[in-house]
Amino acid sequence: METTKAAPAIIRQPGEGPRRWFFGGGVHIWKATAEETAGAFLLFEDEMTAGKATPLHTHPESDETMYILAGEILMNVDGAEHRVAAGGVTIAPRGVPHAFKVLQDGTRVLCLHTPGSAQAFYDGASEPLDSASGSGVVDFDRIRESGRLNGGIEILGPPPFPQD
Repeated sequence: METTKAAPAIIRQPGEGPRRWFFGGGVHIWKATAEETAGAFLLFEDEMTAGKATPLHTHPESDETMYILAGEILMNVDGAEHRVAAGGVTIAPRGVPHAFKVLQDGTRVLCLHTPGSAQAFYDGASEPLDSASGSGVVDFDRIRESGRLNGGIEILGPPPFPQD
């Protein structure tokens, strides 16, 4: 019997996958790219330190699901705040304003974008971790520019969280 597949099978062991420094803070380990999934989704693990906060934003073309693997975040979805610890999940449907702040060092989330159209944004707002320019500096100008050019994210304003 012959089967037809839209995308190849993907097998990655723990820690495997391209690593990218995201200019909003954090290291992405890409588990499945849009190219590998025929555009169906983008899946990456994000390792972050306490204090990282995303600007208030939307994803006009994709839904964002985050499963908290370790640590804790404060999630703001459409103006309501929720603490979410390891084992919890957040889902921000496309177009819904959201942001999050990392509350613990070593926080790790598994992030799923469906479909994978947000990958162009992440490509533009990150670089391979082993590159010489991976300085670890948060660069919101680069994030805004990638969103403008790639349509994967729309920045609505600064992080909606009080300053520490």
